[in-house]
Amino acid sequence: MQAVILAAGLGTRMGKFSKDQPKGLLKIAGREIIYRTLKILKNLEIKEFIIITNPKYKQSYENFLNQNKIKYQLILNHFPERGNGYSFYLAKDFVTEKFVLVMSDHLYEEDFIRTALKKEGLIVDKKGLYINPDEATKVKVEDGRVKEIGKNLDSYCGFDTGFFVLTPEIFKTAERLVKEKKVIELSEIIKEAKVKVSEVNGYFWIDVDTPKERKLAKHYLIKNSIKGTGDGWVSKLINRKISTKISEYLVDYLTPNQITFLTFLLGIFSAAVVWLSIPLAGILYQISSILDGVDGEIARASMRTSKLGGYIDSVLDRYVDFSFLLALACVIHPSYKFWIIIAFAIFGSIMVSYSTERYKASFFQDIYKIIPQMKYLPGKRDERIFITMLFCLVNRILELFILLAILTNIRVGLTLVLACRKKPETSF
Repeated sequence: MQAVILAAGLGTRMGKFSKDQPKGLLKIAGREIIYRTLKILKNLEIKEFIIITNPKYKQSYENFLNQNKIKYQLILNHFPERGNGYSFYLAKDFVTEKFVLVMSDHLYEEDFIRTALKKEGLIVDKKGLYINPDEATKVKVEDGRVKEIGKNLDSYCGFDTGFFVLTPEIFKTAERLVKEKKVIELSEIIKEAKVKVSEVNGYFWIDVDTPKERKLAKHYLIKNSIKGTGDGWVSKLINRKISTKISEYLVDYLTPNQITFLTFLLGIFSAAVVWLSIPLAGILYQISSILDGVDGEIARASMRTSKLGGYIDSVLDRYVDFSFLLALACVIHPSYKFWIIIAFAIFGSIMVSYSTERYKASFFQDIYKIIPQMKYLPGKRDERIFITMLFCLVNRILELFILLAILTNIRVGLTLVLACRKKPETSF
């Protein structure tokens, strides 16, 4: 399947943001708008992209597409003032099969595109959870096909998502209208051809036309970057509410790896502060826990996730936890017998993460997705760090180690029980 992307507009509503570059190449949450659609479509087996732009942006798009190793055909629209329908018409000699049509200034989450590719015609969304209904293009449907389309419809069946799955036959309608009119919009072609309508409801998508919508899109991208599994109640109720705001600010300036390294340094620094002030060290340790979510949020929002990055983050987290708890143990000068409890507390804290990561390494599955009961077990890292901070604030370190020794090792034991009950497939 091919993909046609309309990118000839001048983006005048974006003001200064698109003065020197095409709107499709504006970055939102660290990535160009068009990059997100290209990457998702490419991952879903669409290999050839037909991009229509105007001569002003030819070099910019060529540099971008070559840099990202995209197989493309670039078509120049020397008359962008004739409307996006005319831009679409220019692709007629390059499309040879069923194709996807999208706009360069639309953002979609992967699940939206994955679902839409299985549909036909104009994809509408009845819910429109992430858009302003007053500004959105509405669609009225009759017998499963487009009857009316526009922003000012009083009654409608859904919102135009700017995503289409079409066949080359539609260019017959486009050619006829282009010959009849000087300015032709895509919506006129879609209406005239009575394109079939399919629904994809509730997923994230947004049309970025203004600076306000650009800011809103970044907010949603960060918000939707929160991982669905593995968070404890502290992350859900406290940490993520703070980390997402930090991520929203830093995503345009720092890479995930830079955040990982800075968070690691803060965690090690909090361990060193134990010798100066245990309460302050506990607070810094909790702050490092909050920041520990930022690298993942930025990685997912900017489409920079990598197995190596996740691996490094996990290893560095273990160093931070070990260093902080060991520092606490050294400062309180415990008796010889109490070191046994400390050892179980530190060992258990490390084993909580090891037991879940080892499951993934053995069975290539996320244990939180395979065993839903796991999310109810107490003792995740964010919970342990928050508890540690509370005990540091009241300077009850011996009691903290007793609690951690019990909590973490019980959790590891229950993880083993749940894993055995699940009986994952094994091979010999």
